[in-house]
Amino acid sequence: MSDNLNLHSPSVRWGEKRYHSLDFHLRSRFGEKVYRIALNGGMTCPNRDGHIGTGGCIFCSADGSGDFAGRPFHTISQQLAEGKMHLLTKRPVHSYIAYFQAFTNTYAPVSYLESIFTEAIEDPDVKILSVATRPDCLGDDVIDLLKRLNQIKPVWVELGLQTIHPETVRFIRRGYETAIFDQAVQRLRGAGIEVIVHVILYLPGETEEMMLKTIEYLNRCDIQGIKLQLLHILEGTDLADIYREEHFYVPDMETYIRMLGQCISHLRPDIVIHRLTGDGPKNLLIAPLWTGAKRSVLNRLHQYLKENDIWQGKEYHG
Repeated sequence: MSDNLNLHSPSVRWGEKRYHSLDFHLRSRFGEKVYRIALNGGMTCPNRDGHIGTGGCIFCSADGSGDFAGRPFHTISQQLAEGKMHLLTKRPVHSYIAYFQAFTNTYAPVSYLESIFTEAIEDPDVKILSVATRPDCLGDDVIDLLKRLNQIKPVWVELGLQTIHPETVRFIRRGYETAIFDQAVQRLRGAGIEVIVHVILYLPGETEEMMLKTIEYLNRCDIQGIKLQLLHILEGTDLADIYREEHFYVPDMETYIRMLGQCISHLRPDIVIHRLTGDGPKNLLIAPLWTGAKRSVLNRLHQYLKENDIWQGKEYHG
């Protein structure tokens, strides 16, 4: 799991950044910038349809974290075409990640999954198939499908872990034990599939020490990517109701950036950082409102890392 970098040198760099960014990784791998197109496969989630629960995770929006994904009544090819058109209005783009984002994207018959995933990877501009799902929705038939597709184009699977702490797991209604996550990672890696893990920072009741324990746990896992995101409180979620009643702690930008600095410095340096902040839909976002200025947050983070001579892996002692 080592990337053979001199972890004790402040000169460690990934391009212009002090961390192993997704942009640097993709440019190194494909020789150009690659953009995500968020897709909607029209699925639901076992934590919503009664199989595990009916309310979903307490922070999840009505669109199943796919607020920026395509329209589920459009074909995958149509959604890709719409996504390309939108990106091309901003910049010249030639390569894409087909990102199945909304809800649980392996929660359907494998024949249907094969149809929509194959439709995505057959697009000549698509370089990577990325599938967001739950670790308890990866049957042997699904992993076999992903393994076959991975022989055509790279396949990434994104797992929503969020935290390793049992009390928080129960509070957010995640609906599976961390041991299930561990098994899913082992099985996916056994099939040669890259694993990305989603972690939410500042879940109610979690201390900075608890958040770092989640990072340290993931350092010991065979994962290739991570998404770090501050908890968003969105209109229409159970979390929003709790926030109105209890007004639990939400950090300001400087506090969050300081915590990101700690996470980055403790993170294993070969792990690719896919996200460091998020910008929830402005019409739904209750708090923290400062996250809407995503570019300002990232600029301040880069400044903070430089000012404090922080780089990814500085405090990693694996």
